[in-house]
Amino acid sequence: MDQQSTRAKQLFTDHYGNYFQMHREGNYEEYKTYEITKEQEVAWYEELIEKNAGELSFRNWDAAVQLLAIAKNYPDSRILERVIAFAARHVMSSDSIVKLMYAEHIIEIIKLVKSKAEIDMLHRAYKTAAQILDDIMSKPLIIDPGHDLQSLSLKDKKSLNHRAAKNIEVIKELLASDK
Repeated sequence: MDQQSTRAKQLFTDHYGNYFQMHREGNYEEYKTYEITKEQEVAWYEELIEKNAGELSFRNWDAAVQLLAIAKNYPDSRILERVIAFAARHVMSSDSIVKLMYAEHIIEIIKLVKSKAEIDMLHRAYKTAAQILDDIMSKPLIIDPGHDLQSLSLKDKKSLNHRAAKNIEVIKELLASDK
């Protein structure tokens, strides 16, 4: 890859392919000068999806946040598939904060990729998010060091349960809109 392509890819990946963000930071005009094809951008999106999906962790949800950012610009059902596969295998053993963050990210990704995803995958995603939220409400509040309720504008277990219940209602609305 030549130096210009490398710079274009850096701009693209730094902004998750979001032209508006490039423009806000004063990089869009430079990016346009590289004349990158849509096919190349799709390849870069796919690389971003694979990279971030491979970095999913219950210790740090940055990769999930980055996949959500990618889905805003490139709504690919593989993003949802990878996040729910990870969440179903690993998130149930994490603390209440991580569970809530993953459930909420799954819901937001569903909204973004819904038109591109198969009904079966959407139903798996609804089920995974609902199971995580049910687990939050049914078990005691567990917070690992470094996580806190205040960062999520929550006060206590009751407010956490209320937020989880509201998210379950969102899932029900999304499910109803599938019919």
